[in-house]
Amino acid sequence: MQRGRMPAAWAEDLSDDYEWIPLRLPPEVTRLSASIRLSIEAEYRGWELTRVRLYTDGSRRVLLRRRKIRTGEATGNGPGAGDTTGQVPDRLAPEQPSM
Repeated sequence: MQRGRMPAAWAEDLSDDYEWIPLRLPPEVTRLSASIRLSIEAEYRGWELTRVRLYTDGSRRVLLRRRKIRTGEATGNGPGAGDTTGQVPDRLAPEQPSM
């Protein structure tokens, strides 16, 4: 999965109350595989699926969101409690070219 650009129509609906991650799923990622990966992120990191767009080449654009944790709200309980960095999880981030 790659972090990608967001379709223009999606950018209009963004709220400052959430963290947003646009992802691109290549055509070789099956629907079942994508569903499992995204379910794991939802369960353990607090991300929720807000939009999916399927393209003619078989690729998908996905938009994930989760509520921002404000100071004083981080109690260590609930979804995403162990991940308060706001960064893209390594398994969802695009691979960096090696030097």
